Amino acid sequence: MKILIHIFVIAVLFTVKTVSAQNKTVTATVVNVTSDKGKVKFALYIKENFRKEPLQAKESVIKEGKSTVIFENIPTGEYAIICFHDANNNNKMDFEPNGMPLEDYGASNNKLSRFGPPQFEEAKFLVEDKNVSFDIKF
Repeated sequence: MKILIHIFVIAVLFTVKTVSAQNKTVTATVVNVTSDKGKVKFALYIKENFRKEPLQAKESVIKEGKSTVIFENIPTGEYAIICFHDANNNNKMDFEPNGMPLEDYGASNNKLSRFGPPQFEEAKFLVEDKNVSFDIKF
């Protein structure tokens, strides 16, 4: 009987560890939005879909220049976040005719190329055994 109890306990512990590893959160906060008008839109990516269809997309209101979202149920792996200030609430990022952005944007790690869109290698971060939280600056 003791052996069965030990096997059951080990099975339960293994299951709990496996489930908890799949339930991490990533919290991203933009800390320097220039206006509380509109919203900030966030997109979570992996390398294979970067700047295409996001794994998760969220938006958040802006209060006192800050906007926060929480991505939930994130498995272990490498990810990147891109976000932008949708100041006019038209649900898209607006650009000049020459391709320059009209609205502020940022990416995880706060490393943006001076010319061109964010790159995955500069924005990537790792989700492992604990929740991840960071600030993004436009």
